[in-house]
Amino acid sequence: MESTERFAATGELVALSGAGAGAENACIACHGLAGEGDGAFTPRLAGIDAGYLERQLIAYADGRRRHPQMSYIAEKLAGRERRAVADYYAAMASPRATSSARGSELTAALYHRGDPARGLAPCAACHGEQGEGVGPANPPLAGQPQGYFVAQFELWRQSRRRSDPGDVMLHVSQLLNPEEIAAIAAYAGARPGGPPSRESPAASLAVRRGDPRSGASGPPLHVPESARARE
Repeated sequence: MESTERFAATGELVALSGAGAGAENACIACHGLAGEGDGAFTPRLAGIDAGYLERQLIAYADGRRRHPQMSYIAEKLAGRERRAVADYYAAMASPRATSSARGSELTAALYHRGDPARGLAPCAACHGEQGEGVGPANPPLAGQPQGYFVAQFELWRQSRRRSDPGDVMLHVSQLLNPEEIAAIAAYAGARPGGPPSRESPAASLAVRRGDPRSGASGPPLHVPESARARE
């Protein structure tokens, strides 16, 4: 029994077997053998910071993120299994962009420079000029499917996803119209990506942050000045 539990707690076997959530809910069924996602509405996990991935599983389990299947899976995984499977996907190579979407000049400007007139910070401030992500707090957007990106914006806009500190994404989602969101989604997903850019200590569980919704305690999350929502 002890041996079985030890193997079940490894990240690879959680991904392959679904652990307590059952084989029908194995991570690979939706996220792929290489953590690449399905190119439509299921995100890529490969190469994303382990602390970020673990926090999302915690958010699914405690209701700050809502998705019937993911909530069920997260609730069935023990804490050590969440950490193990997060480490497993974080160690995978990030996929290269398969889309050549360049976006309009306006879309590129919104991504890289934002819109000061609307109080809209640039996406690149947190997610990187190449979509690589900035530190452990802010996930990469490169390689994420447009459909998934758009769906998450709608959840943020409706305040049904509340796992970001300071409600930054709630604010952003309410400043952009649907056409802009779809265009930015295509543009961001087609960025070349790369190793995450550095930032001040922030949001991984190892660093801890003080936002009451984070499931952790400690120093507050550092948000780059250019990315702070302006009221």
